[in-house]
Amino acid sequence: MADSALAPPRSGEPRVALVHDWLTVNRGAEKVLLELCRLFPSAEIHTLLWNPGNVHPEIDRRVVQTSFLQRFPGAPRLYRNYLPLFPKAIESLKISDADILISSSHAVAKSVIVPEGARHVSYVHTPMRYLWGDTASYFQFGRGRHLKSAALKAVSPYLRRFDVRTADRVEHFIANSENVRERIRQVYDREAAVIHPPVDTDFYHPDPAAGGDYYLIASALEPHKRIDLAVRAFAGMDAPLVVVGAGTQQAELRSIAGHNVSFVGRVSDEELRRLYRGCRAALLPGVEDFGIVPVEVQACGRPVICFKKGGACETVIPGETGVYFEAQKAGALRAAIAESEQIAWDPERIRRNSLRFSRAYFRDRMKQFFASHLGLAWGSSSSPGDRRKELRFA
Repeated sequence: MADSALAPPRSGEPRVALVHDWLTVNRGAEKVLLELCRLFPSAEIHTLLWNPGNVHPEIDRRVVQTSFLQRFPGAPRLYRNYLPLFPKAIESLKISDADILISSSHAVAKSVIVPEGARHVSYVHTPMRYLWGDTASYFQFGRGRHLKSAALKAVSPYLRRFDVRTADRVEHFIANSENVRERIRQVYDREAAVIHPPVDTDFYHPDPAAGGDYYLIASALEPHKRIDLAVRAFAGMDAPLVVVGAGTQQAELRSIAGHNVSFVGRVSDEELRRLYRGCRAALLPGVEDFGIVPVEVQACGRPVICFKKGGACETVIPGETGVYFEAQKAGALRAAIAESEQIAWDPERIRRNSLRFSRAYFRDRMKQFFASHLGLAWGSSSSPGDRRKELRFA
C-alpha cells in the first residue's frame, strides 16, 4: 500500500488522472466516471480500450491514452477473449504527470502502476466477478464456449495472484455498496469506504399521467443477469414483459420467449424513462453489485421486484418500494409478482427512497472523502466573473 507520508500535499491545484477499465458501453460504471470527470474538470482518462461514441461525449473528450489492446482485431467487441493479457495491458499504461490517480475499477484498473509520489484512490464497482465467484457464467455464450471456459480455468490462478498482489498499489479503496465492501474485505483483506453510485434523479422522475400493463427489464443480456429466469417465468403468465438491452444472450433468450415477451434492444434515455414510468414494476432477477437501474425505476415512482441478494438489498425497501424473492426460480418470481399486485404502491414514497442516491449526494460524499483523506478542497475561482470551482490542496 502506498505510504501517504512519502507524498506530502503540495500547494496549488493537484494534477488528477482517471483510469477506467474499458470504454465500450455506457452503463453504471461509466456514469460514475462521468461524475468523476465533473468533479475533476482537468483530469485526463487512461483506459485499456475505447470505442468512441459509445460513451458520454464528456468522457470521449477526456481520453488521452489506450493500451496495446486497442490495436487488436475487434477489441471493443471481443475484449473478453483477451482477458489473459489484461495484467500486461493495464501495466503498459504510462502515467507520469499526476499527483492523484483515481481508478474506476471492475477488472484491472485498480492494478495500474502508480506514478512515484502520487496518491491512488480506487473506486471499486466489484473485484473481478469472473475470478471471485461468477466464473461459471463468464463464457456461457457463443461459439467455443467450452474451450473458453477451460482457458479461463487455466489462467484464473495467475489472474487471481495478480489481482491480490496489486491491491497494495491502492492507498484508499471506495466500494460502490456494502455488498462490494465485504467482497473487498474477503478478496484483498482491505477496508473500504462506501459511496453509492450517482443516479440522475432529476432526469428520472414520475409522470402521473403515465401508465401501462407491462413489466420491464432493462439490462445487458448476459448470462449472470439471469434474464432467462424472467423469460421462463412469463411463459406461464398473461402479462406482457418488455426487455430493454442487448448482449450475447439475445438470440438464445428470443428462442425461449413466449408471445408476451418483447425485446426492444437498446433505447435512448428518454425512451427508457418513458418505459420506467409506465411499467407495473421492473424486474431484477440477477445479482447486482449495486444496481443503478432499480434506483432509476424508483426515481420514476415505480416498484422493483428483485432477487434478495447483492446491491438490491441496499436500495429496495420490501413492501414500500418493492418486493424480494429468495430463490432464483421461475415460480418464486411469479409469486413475487403476484404479491406486488396486492400492494397499493405510493409513487411519492418510492421516489423519496431514490433520492438517497442522487448525483448531488454522490458529489458531496466524494468531496468529503477527498477532503478528509487527501486534504483536497473545492472553492470558488479567484478570477473575476469566473464561477467555476477551484480544486486545490488545503
